[in-house]
Amino acid sequence: MSEVVEHLAELTGFRDRDVMDVTLVSALRDLLEPRSVAIYRIVGEAGQERWLTRARLEGDQAVASADAFWTEAEHLPALHTQPARLECMRERHVLQNRQGDQWLTLFPLATDREVVGVLELGTDAPLRNSAQRMVGSILRIYHNFQGLLDYSERDTLTGLLNRKTFDESFLKALSELNAPQRQACDLADDGRRLAVPTAGRQPRYWLGVIDIDHFKSVNDRHGHLIGDEVLLLLSRLMRNSFRFHDLLYRFGGEEFVVLMRCEDDDDAAQAFERLRHNCEQYGFPQVGRITVSIGFTEVRADDAPAGAFERADRAVYHAKAHGRNQVRSHAILVEQGQMRESRQVSAVELF
Repeated sequence: MSEVVEHLAELTGFRDRDVMDVTLVSALRDLLEPRSVAIYRIVGEAGQERWLTRARLEGDQAVASADAFWTEAEHLPALHTQPARLECMRERHVLQNRQGDQWLTLFPLATDREVVGVLELGTDAPLRNSAQRMVGSILRIYHNFQGLLDYSERDTLTGLLNRKTFDESFLKALSELNAPQRQACDLADDGRRLAVPTAGRQPRYWLGVIDIDHFKSVNDRHGHLIGDEVLLLLSRLMRNSFRFHDLLYRFGGEEFVVLMRCEDDDDAAQAFERLRHNCEQYGFPQVGRITVSIGFTEVRADDAPAGAFERADRAVYHAKAHGRNQVRSHAILVEQGQMRESRQVSAVELF
């Protein structure tokens, strides 16, 4: 019992979801000594969902493997390739069956709203009922702690990440920009995608600021309840317009932020233009047409969160001052002489 308590203490000692998943599979490997233990989640747009390996340990493997989070969805296994996982999620109960020379036991992973993935244990023999109950109890604690993280990290109206989580994500991006080698996706012998160090292109990140045009007039004409509905619907358009690994934030009021990984400025511009177009074409109930102004900038290796935000925010104000309903790049505005390069802004000045 003391070993279980020790693992639970370790599991709930982190606020990083990636570390939590690795800690969970490590704890179950130590407690049950299975052949393998893994967490798989569904990612991607509706109708094109894929399996993302969050953490996987096999045998005496010292370090968990995982799919790199920036992997494009089309490179991941399709849902239909794993019917047992789908059945586990659909039925929302433990599923156990024999596969080759081992037994697989699948547990659904759920949030308060939906089932998002599975925990998979590979063992030599069927997992005993007592062991299944222990895993189920640990998963309830895991689920409850994930719920607490959601409560503290997400905007209550839209479900997007909130402002106070931004700095941590930004600093993670900076650590990649300043690393001597990037983490890239490679294929293991069994077809899984692993994160392994390799030489090559450094990662590049872009920060975008999104502001709803004339949002005050929406509240003035229709009331704050309709205004909140516009914010909620825009957050859904954002989820549909960006990739599963792009980080979406609501900073407050009608201001939203995106932190995304792209190959170049053109790719970033196309992603933000897709959101602008989707918003312009969407019919908001009782309001009609809503547009957004967007400014974006590349994250630099020596940036502070406030410095990158300030550049993107200046590009937004330029868009608003020149007709609204447009996407503007800070770098291009500076190159064209329409804006001067600003001094670095400290985190204290913005936050």
